[in-house]
Amino acid sequence: MDVAVSANTLRIIIAAIGVVVLVAIYFFGRPRKTEHGRRVVPRKASDERVDPVIGDTTNADDVAVDAPPQQGELDVALQRELDRLGATVAADRNARSQAAPVESTAGQRPNEPPVDRIVSLFVVARAGEEFRGNDIVVAGEKAGLRFGAMNIFHRLVDGRPDAGPIFSMANMMKPGYFDMTRIGELVTPGLTFFVTLPGPLPALDAWEAMLPAAQRIAELLNGELLDEDRNALGRQRVAGLREELRAWDRQHEGTLITPPRR
Repeated sequence: MDVAVSANTLRIIIAAIGVVVLVAIYFFGRPRKTEHGRRVVPRKASDERVDPVIGDTTNADDVAVDAPPQQGELDVALQRELDRLGATVAADRNARSQAAPVESTAGQRPNEPPVDRIVSLFVVARAGEEFRGNDIVVAGEKAGLRFGAMNIFHRLVDGRPDAGPIFSMANMMKPGYFDMTRIGELVTPGLTFFVTLPGPLPALDAWEAMLPAAQRIAELLNGELLDEDRNALGRQRVAGLREELRAWDRQHEGTLITPPRR
């Protein structure tokens, strides 16, 4: 039996179909939303590179490009430069903290003829003992020595400190100088005393100044006094050295060093 459809019913059916079509177009036809601001580089199946685009390529083979730093973050390249600069500054500060202290000029030899001879003595610790840095400093001061040029101790000419050292005292062990910033840590088996000729005084006068100072320091440190061959210094060797230095003075008369003119 045929069922007649009224005109109004037909209009309603057509309108409903139209709404369904519009809804389908809206949901299935609009572009897919992508992550905000993310740049991706799509690749073709053959792995051929194509120009990067913004947006809608979400295949698993896409290669993400680093996003720009967000607020509060540093660009990676800039961070590397800052790290490198920080390391440089730290290394420079560390180098300065380890640098040797500024050397005093006390005891520095002025312009002079070439060194002709060096006369030396040794003060050494007794068997099983060593000299300590702080004790050496005290003994040197009591013997009238002054810390200065080359980071060693010197006896200077009274009233003429710029004339150069009469004699000097150094550490017997290499490198020979005293690091006053770490003097409390120093231990050494001995000390070297030496006269460099020509000097500000005649050779014999310089020897007569050095010998009692070395004897005094040996007494203060409970050490032993040795000659240049590291044998016990006896009267015979002392007498022989005095004769040698008198002869040197006669041969080099007039070659005393003098301080530079100012």
